[in-house]
Amino acid sequence: MRVSVIVPVYNSEKYIAEALDSILASDYADIEVVCVDDGSKDASLQILNEYALRDSRVRVYSQQNAGACAARNYAISLAKGEFILPVDSDNKITSTFISRAMAVMLSDTDVKVVAPRAEYFGDKEGEWKLPPFSLNLLARKNIMDTCALFRKSDWERVGGYCNEIKTREDWAFWISVLKDGGRVVRLPEVEFYYRVRATSKRATNRHLKFDVIDTLNKLHPEFFERELGGPLRHKRSWSKFINCINRMVHPRKVKMSDEYKGLEYWVKSLPVRWTNKEGEVIHSRRNELRYMTFGGVDMIVKSFAVPNLVNRLVYGVFRKSKAQRSYEYAEKLNSLGIKSPAPIAYYTERCGLLFSHSYYISRKSTCRYTFYDVIDNVKLENRELYLRCVGRMTAKMHEAGVYPLDYSGGNILLDVVEGEPQFELVDLNRMSFGRIDMDRGCRGFERLNVEPSALAIMAQEYAKERGFDEAKCVELVQQYRWHKHQK
Repeated sequence: MRVSVIVPVYNSEKYIAEALDSILASDYADIEVVCVDDGSKDASLQILNEYALRDSRVRVYSQQNAGACAARNYAISLAKGEFILPVDSDNKITSTFISRAMAVMLSDTDVKVVAPRAEYFGDKEGEWKLPPFSLNLLARKNIMDTCALFRKSDWERVGGYCNEIKTREDWAFWISVLKDGGRVVRLPEVEFYYRVRATSKRATNRHLKFDVIDTLNKLHPEFFERELGGPLRHKRSWSKFINCINRMVHPRKVKMSDEYKGLEYWVKSLPVRWTNKEGEVIHSRRNELRYMTFGGVDMIVKSFAVPNLVNRLVYGVFRKSKAQRSYEYAEKLNSLGIKSPAPIAYYTERCGLLFSHSYYISRKSTCRYTFYDVIDNVKLENRELYLRCVGRMTAKMHEAGVYPLDYSGGNILLDVVEGEPQFELVDLNRMSFGRIDMDRGCRGFERLNVEPSALAIMAQEYAKERGFDEAKCVELVQQYRWHKHQK
């Protein structure tokens, strides 16, 4: 199987020949060397072209200067090999590295990355002592160099190297590749030589810049939540401790549906995601709704506005949050055969005793229409079917003792699937429960501002389902709707 060795090059005329010679001396037969010159101003491109003329395994491309990440991604996109090995233009590998790494990779499908032992050379010599691999350690610092063997399919799966990060880009890439599982094997022999120069980042930049930390938190919030209990902090080694203290000051409550337990860390990372403006805003007034997706699950996340000081104390100590009520009411409705988009989770957070943030997460509905569409479009296909469906489902709710207090057109979702009408109810945090008589039941239609003939269709269907007098129900529904409209 072919291995594509990836070499990004920028102003490396002093070192590139030594790097290429080490690669071309490999005892692994099936390799190609894909070089991308990143707008060098010295003789680097000329040297690359000379190697390409001498050895058919070398392919050379060039681009305007865009950084190592962009050059590396461009080279990998052109690579023909199933396996990828990046080698920077001033470093070296041994002749045995690729063959030994491939032997490990092909022997175990669980292995995602094969990394070498390394030594410094140049302005510093000696062993580069890297710790044993663990995800928890990877969450706090970069513990692998760019030079490691991996599958091209993994690069495609994660979307390549992140161009947002100008330093430690390999750290972000390894997190992307490894955060969901897979083994890392480090070869026992020294197979890689890392050149240290007075101007190299590793010699001059010992600490990550704040923007790198912030970008990593933006890219991988669920990973840091799982490994560190919260975001990566600027004091990296203290991240887990700081997050623990933060959870004592800002306690949170998370309830997950059993079906979606795999999304727990994603849900716990919602405050970070919200701050980073992740997702598509579909409603933004007092409360905000966003369409978000993760792990192949399409979701609607509702963030409730932080209430006033008195209500912050009430919700913090005495009363269930709107997010919790939405989750529990959705479960109750679905158990009664009254559809609401499947509840996934709710998240609430306090600051001491004071209520703070809360989110309700549900599956995204597949219904195409709201009841507003029925109100606004008298020529809507299946309009009468929708009206009768709303009448029947309202009756079913009331028979079960469920009375939505915010029963308006935007909260009723409708569709037709294989000739059968579909009804779903959303925005569930305001409900009452108990016996519902005819008078109160008919009043429940008062916020559905549709013409009288349409109201009559719904009222008739409602009366049939509940065994009430149809004429009386029509009269009451239209009466309550008229009084509501007058107000």
